[in-house]
Amino acid sequence: MIEQGQRIPESVLTELTADGMQNHTSDALFADKKVVVFAVPGAFTPTCSAAHLPGFVALADKIKAKGVDSIICVSVNDAFVMKAWGEAHNAETLSMLGDGDASFTKALGLEMDTETFGGVRSQRYAMIVENGVVTQLNVEAPKTFEVSKAEVILEAL
Repeated sequence: MIEQGQRIPESVLTELTADGMQNHTSDALFADKKVVVFAVPGAFTPTCSAAHLPGFVALADKIKAKGVDSIICVSVNDAFVMKAWGEAHNAETLSMLGDGDASFTKALGLEMDTETFGGVRSQRYAMIVENGVVTQLNVEAPKTFEVSKAEVILEAL
């Protein structure tokens, strides 16, 4: 698993925009920037939709006021699902990025096998990345939602 002080590995995340499908490299997302990333096991799932994503939507302005360039939500879903989920939660100030093949999640070592639920998914986490280096990493224990909340990340900034 990636640790604080390590660089984000090379990978690609996808986003569906008005201009079509966009591939974002980790360098483009994180170089020379301060970024908050949070990941969820699945878009449209209960805790993710009721608390995790809405918390970051509600606190986005306060988080960005702390010098954060962007807030990225990642899920092992395709970019179409991520766009729809973001629209359903008024998340236009966040980057809703798909990790359809779980390559980003696996490169971080933060995957989990949910078996019949959905196969390989991301663990729930939030991290702060500065110029491509992880400066804060909060990974949830299974079936918990405590350390990756928007409020916790805002406090850490």
